[in-house]
Amino acid sequence: MFSPIFRDLAKPTQLEIIAALKRSEGLPITELAKELEMSYMGVKQHCLSLEQKGYLESKRVPRSQVGRPEKLYVLTKRCDPLFPSAGVGLTLDVMHAVKALYGEAAPEKLLFHHFQEKKKQWGPKVRAGKSLVEKATRLVDLRNKEGCFSHCRYDSEKGLRIEEYHHPMQMLYELYPSARRLELLMIKELLGTEVDFLPASKGGEQGVYCALYRLRSL
Repeated sequence: MFSPIFRDLAKPTQLEIIAALKRSEGLPITELAKELEMSYMGVKQHCLSLEQKGYLESKRVPRSQVGRPEKLYVLTKRCDPLFPSAGVGLTLDVMHAVKALYGEAAPEKLLFHHFQEKKKQWGPKVRAGKSLVEKATRLVDLRNKEGCFSHCRYDSEKGLRIEEYHHPMQMLYELYPSARRLELLMIKELLGTEVDFLPASKGGEQGVYCALYRLRSL
């Protein structure tokens, strides 16, 4: 998700903190320290530094049990450029122009061609995986390099799934819903299994974006 050059220049721990908070509606230092396998004070110092620079802010929320309110860290708008939208403005202008010049069906034909080409490009890399888990992991890596923020997750209750916290073309998908359907078809064909898509949901004050792709079999 973060570019290799950016990772080289930035502090890795601070990027991991930003990534963990992007996947949540806010976390206390204790949870961040547990997830990053670091000391409480080490994580606290990084959070304070990011807060001073304007990338994080803290808020206090009531605990479920009796006690003082819990302090959570969340991302600020200043982190938005870390999750780019991949020139959506220009893309939308092109789509509108194609529609005006060549008719209502033209944008979907253009999108179909795009995902067919993407499937040809990604196919050999994804299918080199020996299992569905490995194929899904390879697909996630490819998507992250294009600006998505995706993770493979597995547990016995929910099974194998891809969680996606950012998609650079989300605005286009809202205006052209068929794009999501065509992308899902591409994912199914790349992985060779049925995939259920659950649209992005937003919850809490931060409105965390998270779309799910559930892979039906292992």
